[in-house]
Amino acid sequence: MKSLSHILQFKYSWRSYQKVFLDNFESYVADGHLHLVAPPGSGKTILGLEMISRLGGNTLILAPTLIIRNQWRKRMLEFFVQDEEFNDFTINLKRPKRITISTYQSLYRLNKSLEVHAGKDGLLKFIKEHNIKTLVLDEAHHLKNEWWNSLFHLKEIEGLMVVALTATPPYDSERSELDKYFRLCGPIDEEIAVPDLVKNTDLCPHQDFVYFSRPDEPQIRYIIAFRERVMQFVGAIVKDSEFIEILINHPVYKNTDNELEQVYEDPAFFSSILIFLREAQKEIDRDKLRVLGFKEQQIDFPALSYEWLQILIQKLLVDQRSLLTAYEGVLRRIEKELKEIGVFESKKVDFIGGDHLYASLANSPSKLRSIGSIVSIEHDLLGESLRMVILTDFIRKEFLGYSGLDPQELNKLGVIPIFQYLRTTSVQKEQLGVLTGSIVILHKTAMAMFVEQVNKELYHLTPLKEEEDFIVITPIGKGRNAIVSTITSLFESGVVKILIGTKALLGEGWDAPAINSLLLATYVGSFVSSNQMRGRAIRVRAGHPNKTSNIWHLACLDSTVEDGGQDLERLKRRFEAFSGVSLSGTPFIANGLDRLSLPKAFNAEVDVEVLNAKMAKMATERQLLQSRWVTAIENGNVLQRELRVFYQSSLPYKKQRKLLSLNMVKYMALEVLLGVGLFLPEFLVKNMQSILQKRYLSVFYLFVVGIMMGFAPKTFKALKLYILFGNTQNRTKKIGKAILSVLVGTKILQTDSSQVEVILEEHGNGEFTICLKGGSQHESSIFIDLLEEVISPVENPRYLLVNRNWIQRKMGIRRYYVVPNMFGRRKEDAIAFHRSWQQHVGRSKLLYTRSIEGRTELLKARLGHIKYQFHEILRKAIIWR
Repeated sequence: MKSLSHILQFKYSWRSYQKVFLDNFESYVADGHLHLVAPPGSGKTILGLEMISRLGGNTLILAPTLIIRNQWRKRMLEFFVQDEEFNDFTINLKRPKRITISTYQSLYRLNKSLEVHAGKDGLLKFIKEHNIKTLVLDEAHHLKNEWWNSLFHLKEIEGLMVVALTATPPYDSERSELDKYFRLCGPIDEEIAVPDLVKNTDLCPHQDFVYFSRPDEPQIRYIIAFRERVMQFVGAIVKDSEFIEILINHPVYKNTDNELEQVYEDPAFFSSILIFLREAQKEIDRDKLRVLGFKEQQIDFPALSYEWLQILIQKLLVDQRSLLTAYEGVLRRIEKELKEIGVFESKKVDFIGGDHLYASLANSPSKLRSIGSIVSIEHDLLGESLRMVILTDFIRKEFLGYSGLDPQELNKLGVIPIFQYLRTTSVQKEQLGVLTGSIVILHKTAMAMFVEQVNKELYHLTPLKEEEDFIVITPIGKGRNAIVSTITSLFESGVVKILIGTKALLGEGWDAPAINSLLLATYVGSFVSSNQMRGRAIRVRAGHPNKTSNIWHLACLDSTVEDGGQDLERLKRRFEAFSGVSLSGTPFIANGLDRLSLPKAFNAEVDVEVLNAKMAKMATERQLLQSRWVTAIENGNVLQRELRVFYQSSLPYKKQRKLLSLNMVKYMALEVLLGVGLFLPEFLVKNMQSILQKRYLSVFYLFVVGIMMGFAPKTFKALKLYILFGNTQNRTKKIGKAILSVLVGTKILQTDSSQVEVILEEHGNGEFTICLKGGSQHESSIFIDLLEEVISPVENPRYLLVNRNWIQRKMGIRRYYVVPNMFGRRKEDAIAFHRSWQQHVGRSKLLYTRSIEGRTELLKARLGHIKYQFHEILRKAIIWR
């Protein structure tokens, strides 16, 4: 039997960036995982097939949809299979062959069926029986909750290679979902860089823009009223004697020494009790802190924020309700108040109003006006060459009867509301088209070509009630595919220039390289799909070498909060997933929203009209876009992963530096004075004869020499401590060097150690970035992940590092750090990490947190970091350097 490497042979030449990835293939698969991030247009499926060929074993490929499943089969036959008689592949998961291509949903159904007939381990037995050695996960972020278990079950099979491929990691997911994704797929080994694709002319130059709006007056009044009701509730509950009584009598607080197990399991809840009682001006029983090994001044308690109050009330109102029956009357009263305010729904407390207000802002009718403005901007610039797609979440057929007389009636975002708004406000309405799975709308000028190309038995026509120039097309039977193909053709040719559709239909599998303007009016679970669609917009178009694309994003700002609200926050998370060129200034390429040079705060004083005017002006400068990409690409060679650490003190940065210097002098002087106090009596006794003989000059010289000999080293050491550890930047760099050293020592780092170094760049405001220079992307990714784990607030590591330098502790320098999980699984690895830490960072104690002493110290570490629980203290970034 021929090996897969002989059967699957790529028929063409590899692109440069594909070859670089494949050259490092062996190092990536050494740990039993391979996780590749490859943007649309980079040949992700082609690379996946090449990996299958090289691995050689029986393979199961899982895709999120039937369309993508069929693409795998098509690409394999078209680009790899040399022997036309090769048929050892299938899409039938129940009868696997050497290559089986299926979907996650099919695997889930098979698992359920096997559980009935073969027990809980039926799927494992099935995979082993068919000798499947490679599992390919294509876009695994599509998984529904119930599908995860099947895949985690498969990972238990010894020797199974997991290859994960994605264009867009789900960075906007909840932390638990993101952790689950990376637990399944492993850390990212390689990311094919968008700049390489633009340089190679596989993607066109492109730019992202954000168009801002404020909520309409009724929405603003609603948000303000909501915030006021929440504030009133918080003001009342901290004075509520009945509620305070629940906390004071709660076993965790009343009998802390007997409830340590519960405190260890949920320190956040215990913290929330202490924080609330301090806010209520109740004196914390010092015995509670002594039990935990604290002096009161050692805990820097944060103010009672909405997040802390959520933790507290969620626990009492839901999780522990059955244990607090004596206080049911009080809890029922509080529950009623919360429901009236609108912060307690589906057994979930939410004082911030995240989901509640986010849906309101994301769905704001003000975005319809933003869409109208963007369409005008692009049409005025591109004219007949405009090919715009507007992507949204819902169809909203109930708006088909909109008369056009009162725009206030269009109070939701969706395909039909957007179409109706543009139809009644735009002069280019004959260029509009709607394309969804269940409804299509065309202007009568486009219908002549449509009826020529589609069999009339595949659709039903109805004139739009309020304007008969538009025809509503309803697919019949299997007519959808033919209709989608024809509408796509009309769009490509320019008969339809503005196409409005849903992410469900256009998000994946649909391709129209003519797109040169994309507007993402999406919000519900749309992060991945919208990025897939974004990938369609930035593909090159044959015969159009100068194609550029603008991608527009919408944000409705909440003026009642400094950060702009949840709509903007989701947008920031969306931007973390892709890189692009900066909007102004010296061109650079990076991920994140910062490259658009937006304001730091988005309060009521921010003028959205000025921001939008800036965006509109930049959007018209397409001729400069290509040159900005060229310049930015020339300024770098590789996507560099970095960790950006934010300044955390409430004091201004310069004032904090000055205070640190004064502290250093104070503790330095204290050590010298203590030393002199011990040295002077001994010196006087030893030199009493010289003093009595009045040889004062000799005595003075001896005293000075003694002071210098005895205390110059201590003074130097104290000064050195300030220089090395007195600021977060240098301390973090030392930690980075410790991590690099242990990566070299354990041979995880394959690159010659002389070629790599830890680089730290200060940004003048207390913020800084740190990265590993000279290593591969895989090595850089490992380094950044480890560094993030070490310097993030302590959670639940197996091993802790406890700082043993008293000067650093007195100066408020962090006492606890974690041994990252990679080195915490085995004691020998933890010892190796500790040894490197001692060498590069300083004296510390290695502590196993699963012991009695270790659990106490772990709790102290977690409580010591509670003030950072809801603050962003660092963020991963990707920069082209």
